[in-house]
Amino acid sequence: MTTTGNGVASGPDGRLRCSWALSAPEYLQYHDTEWGQPVISVAGLYERMTLEAFQSGLSWITILRKRENFRAAFDGFRPERVAAYGQADIERLMGDAGIVRNLAKIKAAISNARIVAELGESFVDLVWSYHDQRSRPCILSDVPSTSPASIALSRELRKRGIQFLGPTTAYAMMQAIGLLDDHLKDCFVPVPRLPRRASDTE
Repeated sequence: MTTTGNGVASGPDGRLRCSWALSAPEYLQYHDTEWGQPVISVAGLYERMTLEAFQSGLSWITILRKRENFRAAFDGFRPERVAAYGQADIERLMGDAGIVRNLAKIKAAISNARIVAELGESFVDLVWSYHDQRSRPCILSDVPSTSPASIALSRELRKRGIQFLGPTTAYAMMQAIGLLDDHLKDCFVPVPRLPRRASDTE
């Protein structure tokens, strides 16, 4: 891996990528095909929001490596199913070594699912109303950990009862779901094509 001074690196195929994409094998495909691409389904947004909440205090690679386990444990992140979870499900999840067993985060994921399920498609419209159209950063040091948009999104969602989504976590979610494009300017990944409206397809 050859890293340039602006935070991109030459990968195994010779193309320039954000250098973090080459720090672990699992990151490569995630960076190239998913990170920063628009997510506009209720289940897709609920999944990303939940995974970012579980990541708080941990490394993202830990969550990425457990992602399929999370999907199996949380019924594919279908919020209407998770919303119906009770005490038996909490005990099941706390006994699942394939996920992060944090009681507060598990309870928050269930509580958040109830809010998301109740909002339905309007949850997508709400989240995407915070779309940040700024240009790609030129160097890694230009990428912040929060932004006015992430602070506002966090405040709005927490006002509605969403838990474990502070401004930093909200910013990470915004990066992941394409609300903003934080691929570096010299990264080969094309600028994503945004949907005409949030209720198109994911």
